Amino acid sequence: MQRLVLAYKNFAAHQHISHIGLGVSALNTCEVLRRGGIVADVWPVVSAKDLRDRLQSDPATHVVISAPWLPSVDIQGLVTAHSSTRFAVNCHSNVGFLQADSNGVRLVREAMEVEMAAHNFHLAGNSDKFWKWVRSAYTRPCTYLPNLYYLEADTLPWRPLYTGGTLRIGAFGATRPLKNFMSAAGAALEITQCYKANLELWLSAGRTEGGGDTILRAAHAMLDGLPNVKLIESGWQSWPKFRQSVAHMHLLLQPSYTESFNMVTADGISEGVSSVVSEAIDWAPEHWKAMMDDVLDIARVGRYLLTDPYAQQDGLDALQTHNASGLRAWQSFLNY
Repeated sequence: MQRLVLAYKNFAAHQHISHIGLGVSALNTCEVLRRGGIVADVWPVVSAKDLRDRLQSDPATHVVISAPWLPSVDIQGLVTAHSSTRFAVNCHSNVGFLQADSNGVRLVREAMEVEMAAHNFHLAGNSDKFWKWVRSAYTRPCTYLPNLYYLEADTLPWRPLYTGGTLRIGAFGATRPLKNFMSAAGAALEITQCYKANLELWLSAGRTEGGGDTILRAAHAMLDGLPNVKLIESGWQSWPKFRQSVAHMHLLLQPSYTESFNMVTADGISEGVSSVVSEAIDWAPEHWKAMMDDVLDIARVGRYLLTDPYAQQDGLDALQTHNASGLRAWQSFLNY
């Protein structure tokens, strides 16, 4: 019988509640796969030895390691020691984001070499654009293993449209330049001026990466002192608590310059909250998308979503379509 293990790096080693996005992604993907009839488990691991020891006592037919972080020599040792297990390292970044992770780029290149020499190892990507690029640019195999998002029920939470009062807008995620939070802040301000409303703009804080502190300072410089605007720095939370914060919003802004999935947009859909996104989040509804470098266009789409009674259902339909096609991709890998 096939059994899949999704292994992610987690120093805290909490299996069900994690501050780590890869852990949340693995848990969601695992739940969708189980609902699809696939035997799957999530393992937080801290090293290749940790993973190898667990497999020794609890074998699996397939192991997918979330993100390239294990040294290639350790990967080679794993695939040699467990030759009847099929392994994959799944890159969770699209090509553009890899500029922030030169070590990840090196490990991706080395994974291609490992795959050439091992019958039971594959390089994979959770982005349709990434795996197609690898195949075209390097003429090497790359497997498509997308993020899946578990929806607790087939019905969408009912939420009333915004009709006035304090407008709560969230821009969440690791505070990185590629998340384009300054454009989100500028768009939120423009939306608020159009409605003549008070604004609470919630920005993620506590996990600043690659200039994140500068981003938060710049957002404060843009908004501090405006009488109708309150900038709230939302600290890093466990996923269940984060979902509560998302549910508190009227609108999310996720105009990222590059993405491979974007969990926050899916979290919003699960709570009945629409998101303005860029074309980088390709699975989202087309009419949720704005030009990522045009703040007024982000604001335009945001105003539309605040008043569209069908936006929530459109988001749910798009996510269910993504899950269905993604499940087929995982089944193809497992049946390889």
